[in-house]
Amino acid sequence: MPVASSTLNELTRIVGNDAVVKSRAGLHVYECDGYTLEKACPQLVVLPADTAEVCEVVRLLSDSGIAFVPRGAGTGVSGGCLPAEIPVMIGTSRMKRIRRIDLAERTAEIEAGMVNLDLTRAVAGDGFYYAPDPSSQNACTIGGNIAENSGGPHTLKYGVTVNHLLGLEVVLPNGELLQLDRTPGRPGYDLSGFITGAEGTLGIVTAATVRLLPSPESVATLLAVFPGVLEASRAVSRIVAAAIVPAALEMMDALVIEAVEAAYKFGFPADAGAVLIIEVDGLACGLDGHCEHISQACRDEGASEVRRAADEKERALLWKSRKRAFGAMGRLAPDYCTQDGVVPRSKLPEIAERTAEIGKRHGIRIANLMHAGDGNIHPLLLYNGEDSAEVARVLEASREILQACLELGGSVTGEHGIGVEKIGLMTESFGSEEIASMSELRSVFNPRGLCNPGKIIPDSRACVEVTRPRPRGGG
Repeated sequence: MPVASSTLNELTRIVGNDAVVKSRAGLHVYECDGYTLEKACPQLVVLPADTAEVCEVVRLLSDSGIAFVPRGAGTGVSGGCLPAEIPVMIGTSRMKRIRRIDLAERTAEIEAGMVNLDLTRAVAGDGFYYAPDPSSQNACTIGGNIAENSGGPHTLKYGVTVNHLLGLEVVLPNGELLQLDRTPGRPGYDLSGFITGAEGTLGIVTAATVRLLPSPESVATLLAVFPGVLEASRAVSRIVAAAIVPAALEMMDALVIEAVEAAYKFGFPADAGAVLIIEVDGLACGLDGHCEHISQACRDEGASEVRRAADEKERALLWKSRKRAFGAMGRLAPDYCTQDGVVPRSKLPEIAERTAEIGKRHGIRIANLMHAGDGNIHPLLLYNGEDSAEVARVLEASREILQACLELGGSVTGEHGIGVEKIGLMTESFGSEEIASMSELRSVFNPRGLCNPGKIIPDSRACVEVTRPRPRGGG
């Protein structure tokens, strides 16, 4: 439904004229997130400066029966903030203040628009950090991390976003403010747990209280070089079976290595079929022993080389190569689609083989990044967005890869969420009773379906239409 001029005037009064985006050019910035295969522009983007303004904006939209979609930095990759058939987008990018840091309690209260990495930068000088570290952590925001329950390379040891949450401030879809305390031992339902990972369908998170961790005394980062993904996958299983829990255990295959080496010049061997980046941290006195055990496990599975980053500069460059690998893929193809599935660790060799077969059958080159320690795979399907037939093959290949994850006992997402991209696979992931229970839970928070409709849960009441890929440069 079109937004009435009276509503527009009232929104402008609440947030200020400069915080309402309504020009055609300005709105194109918000037409998609990192899942660029589907695009749609909202009628308006409203950028509140604080929680009070969010409450007032949401209350106005609710009273007017206008649907809205929350958005953080737009770094998600499943269309979770796609504004298809949703008139108003509410962005949290102006809400990026640190409200309180309590080092004695090891907590911080921050607003939803704060960039993930900026929190660690704020406390690093005092010997602390914020553990969840998505690859986009230099751009993604805390609110978006909560919406997707984001993880990152260090999830293996430290867990995902929900494991570091101690409280949430949430604006419900009717404009009411909800304060949730998640202090350990507190009785009652874990409502923060419900909201985390709900992709903005239960309300808008405006602030969070999170746990800070002391920086480890010592860190060692290893690079192990393998002839292929099969050998690297076996090494992952051997390391974990040895009762060593690395802080991170990441895999890149030959295509990814080619791209990141061209971009960042780390010095990856040109003939490497796959590499593992393995990080261990903790007390300095035990670190060398862990490194020796890991190195031997890798060599036992065929690693031609295992080397330890010589200093912090080399370690930082190695992690830059991994965390910015997505950006380097432009050296291999004009466009790529990032997938996100999970399999049991023991099934990594099998999913790698099936992914390669799917790519070959559809004529699509596929590069592979993996949070291998978690069994979380990120196939990168390379294509040309100007070729509609190739785009269709990419979409079908993506679906087949995720179905293969389900067949192997895994999931269609590990950290990127469902959004609109994978909503069709939810009925293959869950039974009708489970889907119904999720819908009932959503209705408790969002009874009128105004807050981010058409996401996660298949719903016959929601009609979501999207535009198919446009030529490159179209937004």
